[in-house]
Amino acid sequence: MTDITINTDNAQSVIHCGEGAFDKYAPALRERQLFIVTDTNVFSLYKDLIYQTFGKDVPVKVIPAGEASKNSRCLLNIISAMADAGIKRNGCVVALGGGVVGDIAGLCASLYMRGVHLVQIPTTLLSQVDSSVGGKTAVDFGKIKNLIGTFYQPEEVIVDPRFITTLSKRQIRCGLGEIIKHGALDKTVYSKLIKAEDLFDIGFLANIIPDNIRFKASVVTRDEREAGLRKILNLGHTTGHAFELYYGRRSHGEYVLIGMYYELFIAREMGICGGEYCDSLISLIKKVVKNIPGYDDIQSSALGAKYDKKNSSAKITIVVPHTEGQSRELLLDMDEYIELLTKCRDNL
Repeated sequence: MTDITINTDNAQSVIHCGEGAFDKYAPALRERQLFIVTDTNVFSLYKDLIYQTFGKDVPVKVIPAGEASKNSRCLLNIISAMADAGIKRNGCVVALGGGVVGDIAGLCASLYMRGVHLVQIPTTLLSQVDSSVGGKTAVDFGKIKNLIGTFYQPEEVIVDPRFITTLSKRQIRCGLGEIIKHGALDKTVYSKLIKAEDLFDIGFLANIIPDNIRFKASVVTRDEREAGLRKILNLGHTTGHAFELYYGRRSHGEYVLIGMYYELFIAREMGICGGEYCDSLISLIKKVVKNIPGYDDIQSSALGAKYDKKNSSAKITIVVPHTEGQSRELLLDMDEYIELLTKCRDNL
């Protein structure tokens, strides 16, 4: 069992990570006034566990599974249900689910009565290694991903690999998107990835989850609100989000890997990343997304990058790998960005 702590100017967040973490830490929450937010998939699998752990009378809000639930209407529905349940200011929202549940439940906790307690219990690989850690909350709005949101640290995160044993291969691919992204930024994660015989092996994943959390926690501790260093965590996301918004159909993590592939091409073209290191990152990506899509409408899909929150000017901001454990931020004119993406597509 590993405990990892994030200390920021505003809060402390403790992440309990390891096999048995749920059984050790979740029952203690029962002593508080709880409001559980989960989704239809998680509820169908763990309904009995929820009521056994938190009590048969605990209020539970079940939202439809999937990104489509991450909207302002669902946000207000949850807040309305919290009010109907009589949740007080010392109440605690428990986000039991994947990234969508964590994002929207976290935002509800930050808004309800100007802020109530929040505990994240992530059940997907992606949420365990990334989205449950760091305090980002959000919903999508006007076809722009994560437009409405806050920075709001959970006081506790309970990460137990028991939950990833029920995931589909697609959900594992989604989580591997963020793990490989971390590998491009952190030497410890990278070294484990390149030595792995099977990236999809549950034992391997359970072993590497704490390394991902430890790396992200170190970044968030130094830059909670993405003023500088934390921007590196968006590697692969500028292009990945643009393709995700335009084309859909794939998981977020797969789009991160696709975006990372296209942005690695840009880095190589600009002489920033190359050689064996670049080849190894591409190899890792292709172990998860075997066929990188060559999108037909690069120009229209790339326009989504204009709305990326990292952009501080009219230029497109992307973060690309440089050397092992090091990255660079690039500012590109839209025309140049589209030209390089098109060139990558034509070279697939």
